[in-house]
Amino acid sequence: MRTSSSAIDYQQGLSDAWSSVARFVPQLAGFLLVLLIGWLAAKAVATIVGKVLERVGFDRLAERGGIRQLLSRSRYDARDLLAKLAYYAILLLALQLGFGVFGSNPVSDTIDGVVAWLPKAGVAIIILVVAGAVAHATREMVGSLLGGLSYGAMLGRIAAVFVWGIGIVAALNQIGVATSVTLPILITVLATIGGILVVGLGGGMVRPMQQRWENWLSELEEEMPAVRGHAAAYQRGRSDAAREQLWMDQQAARGQQWEDRPDPGAEWQWDRRADRGEGVPWQDGPGRQRHQHGARTRGQHRGDGARSGGAHPPAREYFDFPDEDDFR
Repeated sequence: MRTSSSAIDYQQGLSDAWSSVARFVPQLAGFLLVLLIGWLAAKAVATIVGKVLERVGFDRLAERGGIRQLLSRSRYDARDLLAKLAYYAILLLALQLGFGVFGSNPVSDTIDGVVAWLPKAGVAIIILVVAGAVAHATREMVGSLLGGLSYGAMLGRIAAVFVWGIGIVAALNQIGVATSVTLPILITVLATIGGILVVGLGGGMVRPMQQRWENWLSELEEEMPAVRGHAAAYQRGRSDAAREQLWMDQQAARGQQWEDRPDPGAEWQWDRRADRGEGVPWQDGPGRQRHQHGARTRGQHRGDGARSGGAHPPAREYFDFPDEDDFR
């Protein structure tokens, strides 16, 4: 009986193993197929994202914002980072679908979290690039408007740092770490500034700060005419540039009209009889009509000479050469 029982258990084990293999092989084939399709889709999406960002000038925007300098030692720039994020997002999504073939498992749950985080990282990169571009433009604008002041460059840098701070906080908030990172830093900075003010005011800085503020205000009052002068010069420069552009457009329009004007000389082609004083127009034109109703031509003068007994041939119906009126 023991031998029979062992034989039955052995056969049952082989049957279970074969059933497991038979179930696993189709699942593995489905997993590999989903992974292959996801890999192809990820490469296509990454290529499309890179081309679109290149077409819209994302690299120039990143260069203006200083992101390109930050990534100078890296193999990737901002456009490549976004393309890679799109690539890995699609690939992880394919992995998630592929592991779902095997049923519920902890790997799928982990991939779900990563896939949900990658789009946030892409948006955070875009926020940083835009913030950098806005900070650069703000610094240039403030520096240009207040270039004649002693503290104009400093105010431009302060404005740029302020814009950068807003962009960094927004990016960290986008990826979900703003509460745990930026809030303690903000509290520390505010507490430090408050402590400095309390210690300084309590330690006798009231009078020196009052004098310093008076000096700053007096310097500001002295430099206000310069600020107004810079603003007026800026407006005059814009007005002069607009007038110059308008004048250039008008000159270009006049030149185009002169080029489009028909050539009066092209209407008249002469045969060899012109050498004998018998110029005949090859093609009728407005000049002929004007001369028929206008002044006397040299052909008519020759006709008068012939009628008066001269050596000239009789007058012809057509004239010899066009005069100045034909070219007006």
